[in-house]
Amino acid sequence: MEATTWAIDMLRSAGAVDEIESILRSSARAAVGADGCTVVRREHDMCFYAQEDALSPLWQGQRFPLKECISGWSMLNRQTVTIPDIYLDDRIPQQAYRPTFVRSLLMVPIGDGEPVAAIGVYWADEHSATTAEITTIERLATAAASAHARIRAEQDDDKTLTGV
Repeated sequence: MEATTWAIDMLRSAGAVDEIESILRSSARAAVGADGCTVVRREHDMCFYAQEDALSPLWQGQRFPLKECISGWSMLNRQTVTIPDIYLDDRIPQQAYRPTFVRSLLMVPIGDGEPVAAIGVYWADEHSATTAEITTIERLATAAASAHARIRAEQDDDKTLTGV
């Protein structure tokens, strides 16, 4: 089964946010042939790099201000971002990226209305994301947004039932 189809099927039954993140981490990189993938959770005014699958370690477990990283920019502006050469884009915090293999990226916000997360894929060489690659990651983000909304609604229902 294709990585994207598998991931969307799995996201339909995900029961927790960390499960959503794990499904995305396990599928996005393979789905577009990238050298790395990260799932970034929005935590108030911070980006938490929750999960990654990459050629070498990136930022898993670290937090950055929303306004100081490209995943934050994507969430704040509710826009997909594709950057063929990170060294030529002033939205990229060079001090964070220079020690890594990352040269190109695609970042997509997750969430209807106010994004709750973002998914990013990275390439080690200059790479202009194709329409097919952008569509694939956006499909995963849409499915993840639906899963997030469903989990939130279930949690709200549980609170209503228990009076908490």
